Amino acid sequence: MVRQKLKNKFSKYRFEIRHISAFLFVLIIFQLVMAFVQKSSLSDFLNETQDWYQKYSAERLAIITTTSMELLYENLFMEKPMSEFDQRKITYSFNVIFKQQLIQKSVEDISLILLKNHRIYVIDSGQKLYAFLTDKLEPYETGPNGHSEAVKLFLGYRDEIRASETIYSILENNKTFKILVPFVPDGEYLGVMYMKITPDFTFLTKEVTANFDKVAVIYTSLIFLGLVIIFYISSQAVKERNEAQRKFFQEHEENIKKQIRLEKESLFTKRIYHTHHKAEKIIGFIKEDVRKMNSEGIDELKKRVLTYSNFISRIIYDMKWYDQEINTIINPMFHTNINEVIKFIVENIFLRISSRNDMFSFELLLDDDIPPVNVNEFVVWEILEPLIQNSIDHSQKESVKIKITTKYDKNNNRTIITIEDDGVGIKSELLEVDSKGVKKIFLENISTKRLEATNSGYGCYIAYQMAVEKCGWELDVENLKEGGCRFTIKIKN
Repeated sequence: MVRQKLKNKFSKYRFEIRHISAFLFVLIIFQLVMAFVQKSSLSDFLNETQDWYQKYSAERLAIITTTSMELLYENLFMEKPMSEFDQRKITYSFNVIFKQQLIQKSVEDISLILLKNHRIYVIDSGQKLYAFLTDKLEPYETGPNGHSEAVKLFLGYRDEIRASETIYSILENNKTFKILVPFVPDGEYLGVMYMKITPDFTFLTKEVTANFDKVAVIYTSLIFLGLVIIFYISSQAVKERNEAQRKFFQEHEENIKKQIRLEKESLFTKRIYHTHHKAEKIIGFIKEDVRKMNSEGIDELKKRVLTYSNFISRIIYDMKWYDQEINTIINPMFHTNINEVIKFIVENIFLRISSRNDMFSFELLLDDDIPPVNVNEFVVWEILEPLIQNSIDHSQKESVKIKITTKYDKNNNRTIITIEDDGVGIKSELLEVDSKGVKKIFLENISTKRLEATNSGYGCYIAYQMAVEKCGWELDVENLKEGGCRFTIKIKN
């Protein structure tokens, strides 16, 4: 259950190539920053370790050297007469200690600074040490010489060293140590051993840093290679998905086009079914007029028959093209007089029915000021005739009075056509509005007739499609308080 919930939650999110690219870019930047931070931390650690070890090694070297000097000094029997060979041997031993330290690259200076009779003696060789032991060495004289720096440092810490007998280390330029080690042979403080040492362990730090850089480069390269592979696989997956999505959209588009085409064909079929019986009726009128043809009223008869024939031609044209060109419906060439169309439909269609006196009557209130419309007159016929027929069909009365009014609104430059009847009105459920704002009576397969016929429910639907969808007019219907209903058409001139 939990697994399914998590799957449903993550399936809502769609990852594109740009998302994966951003993720990989952030991951690479993170890896580079992490490598930089690790290298910086390692460098700090190595520098701190190097500083500590430099001081430790310098002090250790100074202590060992001083200890060696003290042991050699303690083993001398100065009270015993020495031969010249012994003197050279002692001198050589001390020189070895001094020179052996100076051989090292890190040791820059070494000397013994001794006190005797409140005088300072500086010793940097075996000869001077032997001369000091035999009281033949001259005391140190202040002045420019190679040991002035050491003597000055000794004088600065002389009292502290004598009192505590501890090692003093002074760091100079963050790399050179000046070390003062108490010289105490046989436990007697005689002075200090001075050493100037610059230990260098940068080669070790560089080696460690270089190895870390190699490891970081290899690690970053492997991660980058892995990310490139992931990016490639993801891009291929997204590419395949996009291709499938594209094909799906194409198929969906084809289905929509097919559905629209089927809807147009369906509307075409319904329109033909709805008008074919009108065509049969009009052909009957034509036959009747031909049979009654005589010299009297021949012009009016010809005009009426010609209009009938043109309407039949329009029906035949509709049967040829289910998706009519808009210029065959609306065109500046058309100048249709709506009043004339209404009169012709009423007088030559509805009033020619033999039982008209018992079924319905008409009242026409037509405004002569209404301007002509740029709509084919037979399209106007297809709009008005079903609405008038509907007023007759839904009336549910033996005799219904139909009132047709046209009026021109000069202020708003529009023509208003109303078709009213005094029947029982339209059922309230047919006046309900759907989600698109269209009343139910104007939907297909919706009929106001008491008995549903096979092809019923198309009259108001076709009238709405032609008036609103094709011509851009407004069409509405409402029930009247006194009974009956009213169809209203508004035309923007």
